Amino acid sequence: MIEENGPSTHEQPEVSSSSQARQKLEGLLNKNMRIRMTDGRTLVGLFLCTDRDCNVILGSAQEFLKSTDTFSQGEPRVLGLAMIPGHHVVSIEVEADSLDDTQGFGANH
Repeated sequence: MIEENGPSTHEQPEVSSSSQARQKLEGLLNKNMRIRMTDGRTLVGLFLCTDRDCNVILGSAQEFLKSTDTFSQGEPRVLGLAMIPGHHVVSIEVEADSLDDTQGFGANH
């Protein structure tokens, strides 16, 4: 009985917090993301994965030079699969269908 109560009370909050974070991150998989980088470029593509260093992998990525409010200026450069080092990420925006999808992520509309 002591073993059942001891570990479960100490591990339960940590596991559920980690589990919730993982579920939120998994909910972003295959959603369009706009990532602004330290050099002024913006990459737009499908979120495929990340790691502990906050490196991000985008699929079907396009690169836009000099971030602007609208992407109508200039032709995007098609990159395909792209890895963005975490230390170069300035901001990440998630394109969502509704406001409910962006709660807790601070996405801009």
